[in-house]
Amino acid sequence: MAKRDYYEVLGVDRGASETEIKKAYRKLAIKYHPDKNDGDPEAEEKFKEAAEAYEVLSNKDKKERYDRFGHDGMRGASGGMNMDDIFSQFGDIFGGSGNPFESFFGGGGGGGRARRRKGSNLRIKLKLTLEEMAKGADKKIKVNRLVSAEGATFKTCTSCQGTGQVRKVVNTMLGQMVSSSTCPTCGGSGQIVENVPPGANSQGLEPKEEIISIKIPAGVSDGMQLSMSGKGNEAPNGGAAGDLLILIEEIEHETLKRDGNNVVFDLYISFIDAALGEDVEIPTLDGKVKIKIAPGTQSGKVLRLRGKGIKDLNGYGVGDQLIHVNVWTPKTLTKEEKQALENLKASKNFKPNPGKNEKGFFERMKEYF
Repeated sequence: MAKRDYYEVLGVDRGASETEIKKAYRKLAIKYHPDKNDGDPEAEEKFKEAAEAYEVLSNKDKKERYDRFGHDGMRGASGGMNMDDIFSQFGDIFGGSGNPFESFFGGGGGGGRARRRKGSNLRIKLKLTLEEMAKGADKKIKVNRLVSAEGATFKTCTSCQGTGQVRKVVNTMLGQMVSSSTCPTCGGSGQIVENVPPGANSQGLEPKEEIISIKIPAGVSDGMQLSMSGKGNEAPNGGAAGDLLILIEEIEHETLKRDGNNVVFDLYISFIDAALGEDVEIPTLDGKVKIKIAPGTQSGKVLRLRGKGIKDLNGYGVGDQLIHVNVWTPKTLTKEEKQALENLKASKNFKPNPGKNEKGFFERMKEYF
């Protein structure tokens, strides 16, 4: 069966605002919540379908990718969500608890169901060279994670009797008002640690160093954050593990600069080479190459090496290498050099005489951008 359009699932237009998308999801989540549709598999599927749609449309990057490529663009980016993921990731929609019936139905929607907690996320920084960003890389890093300690045992939480929720009755002039909230003792899991092994914390978790392999896709950039699902800290008593968040940092290249998917190199040549032409060697991401400087090359000219830049992260081809030609003027001259230039000074050929085909700074910038 083909997947339904995410906008159709939530019942909103493609131009819907973030608030409208959130409101539409909240309405569907309340309607199809398992506590309100006990044992109805169709309602549970619609609940999951709405959560998946919201997970994509509420995320700016995923939404842009979905708007461009539809479901094909979301392969590996969404789907496969279970009930624990939905409750833990979208608790903000329901005021932090993940259960809309705590505030709308006084906690009586289904008698309260304990949920396994999700482990906390881990954040690390990963430094990459410009070459690794351009072509992708396989990295192995050491990560200190919290994992379930061997020998840790759990028992039913006495504060909530295993329901994961505590109820509060308030007498008002309109009668009794019943509200429920996540149990502060067990965090909603319904269980607490009974036996804590040596070296473990109060949640039955202990630190462990692991080596994790990371495949860096080509085209990542400085400041970008990658995520590895389930590689963060584990949760107490078998809950889903958190994610490993990887912040990319660029190691500055000695001679090349990045500009989007293009690579920029400043080439300095002498006046003589600019006038007579010359073959020069320049660095690229693939090693050094020789290029030809044509006779009469003007300072400020931009040369382009097609396909010598950085591969686009979304698969839109490869950038170029741009070479900015700068004619170097010596700051000091010997007596003989001064005399040689004085002899050429009177020549009309050495007086500036730009033709109509010569491009000024503004035209070159327009062409560059």
